[in-house]
Amino acid sequence: MTGSGTGPTDDGGTAGTAMSRDFAVNLDGITKRFPGVVANDNVDLRVERGTVHALLGENGAGKTTLMNVLYGLYEPNEGQVIVDGTERSFGSPRDAIDAGIGMIHQHFMLVDTMTVAENIALGSEPTKWFGLAVDRDRIDGEIRDLCDRYGFDVDPHATVADLSVGAQQRVEILKALYRGADILILDEPTAVLTPQEVEGLYDVLEELTEQGKTIIFITHKLGEVTHAADEVTVLRDGESVGTVDPTRTDRNELAEYMVGREVLLEAETEPNETGETILSIDDLAVEDDRGVDVVSGIDLEIRAGEILGIAGVDGNGQAELVDAITGLQPPDQGAITLEGDDVTAWSRRDRIDAGMSYIPEDRHERGLVMPFDLVENGVLGSQRAPEFADGGRIDWGSVRDHSEEIIDTYDVRPPNPDADAESLSGGNQQKFIVGREFERDPQLLVATHPTRGVDIGSTEFIHERLLDLRRAGVAILLVSSNLDEVRSLSDRLAVIYEGSFMDVTDPDDLSEEDLGLLMAGEQPDAGVDSAPTPTTDDTASNTGTDTGGNR
Repeated sequence: MTGSGTGPTDDGGTAGTAMSRDFAVNLDGITKRFPGVVANDNVDLRVERGTVHALLGENGAGKTTLMNVLYGLYEPNEGQVIVDGTERSFGSPRDAIDAGIGMIHQHFMLVDTMTVAENIALGSEPTKWFGLAVDRDRIDGEIRDLCDRYGFDVDPHATVADLSVGAQQRVEILKALYRGADILILDEPTAVLTPQEVEGLYDVLEELTEQGKTIIFITHKLGEVTHAADEVTVLRDGESVGTVDPTRTDRNELAEYMVGREVLLEAETEPNETGETILSIDDLAVEDDRGVDVVSGIDLEIRAGEILGIAGVDGNGQAELVDAITGLQPPDQGAITLEGDDVTAWSRRDRIDAGMSYIPEDRHERGLVMPFDLVENGVLGSQRAPEFADGGRIDWGSVRDHSEEIIDTYDVRPPNPDADAESLSGGNQQKFIVGREFERDPQLLVATHPTRGVDIGSTEFIHERLLDLRRAGVAILLVSSNLDEVRSLSDRLAVIYEGSFMDVTDPDDLSEEDLGLLMAGEQPDAGVDSAPTPTTDDTASNTGTDTGGNR
């Protein structure tokens, strides 16, 4: 690592060293305009060969647009693209791939029904017998060679649909390497990964750079920058703030570079008066398609004015529990009560009408209708609400005003209510969903990963709004893979393992080590060889009754 100084420089590289370094990528004065928007404004970026370079900024700062210019998806209006010392003009991603550039998008571009090998070689298949057949043995051999060289554990014959998200990401990286990429662009690479998969990705990046590859990754997460990057370039409002050595700064300073002001990185939760029980769940069980319990014997209560957090490794029943609460999947056992009414058999619409808001885990499948514009998406779930319906017909003027208010309040970019949802970045899609659900005036809010894919400034705002709702007497169920988030916001924390609660407690009473043990199915004082001992129904219920959420 080279460089000096503690703040960003404006020369596109660490101060005082640009002339002596070997740059794989040099973007010089890149400007990219869209109708009514300047996405990149005279941006410089220099990336040293064999390093990990982070592109840090809020949602809508221009990070992905800049990388789409490098990858040939967009042609710049002004500026130069220099790769390996040669000026390039890319008319398509094919040109960029031929120049040794690969891009792994936030939402993977794999065919689920095909095998790993078929996905990796798709469009670049070697043939045999004078082109009459695909040479599958050669494909398998080349993939295994790549796996051996970079330490990947991927079965070429596995079906992509059967792989974990982390393994699918490795397939995307292998696909780029198979096509000869020396420069890899990763767009929000940890957005859909579990904490364990994130650590695995860091190992992959280290191995790739040791082998001479150059990595650029787009992110808004400060932890990724300080952990994995050799250098970081900060973008704000389409302009480059400069480039900094992350070892010579800290998270607070980086956040200020991103947002342009001081940012509160951790929510400050104060004791809050709780009211009557809003949500009550009794002996809930949910089965999967095989008839196996994925949620088993869950009891919980959430009161008005309290946040109950659920922590656990993804895939331990959180999704099925939320589906049962929100009416997306009927439970196979037990009862769900909302403000004293048994809603176990109620439809999703009935639960919305009764005051239940829901921020879904999958914003594309359950949060938005992607081809719809933001006006249409703004009224989803509220089509019959009196403020939006006039004589049985939707009052589109009121709906537009409502959507524009969400866009303005939650800083959705670009601020265009006529934009299709699919045209927004993932973070801005998330901000719109959060705004829509927060503004329903709910009695119960079920929030699953509410800040996933959202930048630091918007995360701060969402946390503040969650606490505002808590102070207003809303009952909140918070499910998040971000342990800092769920611990700092929750009045009580339920740790789930294999569909049962291991414990329900005050998060201040739980050390990070103990939390990790509970998430792995071990009681902290039971020793590593003990069998998992989830809380009994009475324990979980009593915990929900006695602690109340006053911290």
